[in-house]
Amino acid sequence: MTKGFYNLTSGMLSQSRRLDVVSNNMTNLTTPGYKVEQYTDSTFQEVLISRIGNKNKSGAQEIGEESYILAPSQLYINFAQGTPEETGLNLDFAIQGEGFFAIQTENGTEYTRGGSFALDQEGYLSLPAHGRVLGPDGQPLQLTTDDIRADEFGRIYTEDGDAYLGQIGVFAFADNGQLTKNESGLFGAGGQAAEPVQPSIQWRWVESSNVDMIREMSTMMTAERALQSAAQVLKLYDGLLTKAANELARM
Repeated sequence: MTKGFYNLTSGMLSQSRRLDVVSNNMTNLTTPGYKVEQYTDSTFQEVLISRIGNKNKSGAQEIGEESYILAPSQLYINFAQGTPEETGLNLDFAIQGEGFFAIQTENGTEYTRGGSFALDQEGYLSLPAHGRVLGPDGQPLQLTTDDIRADEFGRIYTEDGDAYLGQIGVFAFADNGQLTKNESGLFGAGGQAAEPVQPSIQWRWVESSNVDMIREMSTMMTAERALQSAAQVLKLYDGLLTKAANELARM
């Protein structure tokens, strides 16, 4: 009977983690370029169940398998492109197709699909609270002004078109599944080499989050019901063991 405690407790922990992931997804519904996370779990230590006699233990008959606990498996990131949204802001950019913007951060170069940029105090194009945006050559872009215009390749000019200011770099990876999400919300290369690609960029647009609110709400309700059910059954187990202990104490 005590195995039920392990199964139910691990199930409650797993559903709690799933709710944390769903909560984070819903919080970032309006974050430009955010990629939805998907929590998965798996059974741990599956064992074979056999039927044996009370006295004669020979001739065991296999009747199936069971697992002791439910354990976290992997946190997947869905890199599907979000819907582009027009903002009309001069320093907003959205990538069409593959690739990531490169950001020079305190922890090295990190990557993002969020293109809601600004100018820092020295006039460099930057992702607020993270770092400076890099060009195809890996160098930060210094614009000094936000009176600009840009073409579909991310090349930036002064508003009158007389001066070329630089180009936004877009980088791709052989396997996006190997990218690691950092505490900052940006992605690390995961040991892969970032390759510059010919970008297709929409100026004055940003890529919206790819979070599906209906799906997240459905997942949240399912996890909450599973969590509540496990908690109720756990109370029954506790009551049964308490009663059994009291009955044994009287013998």
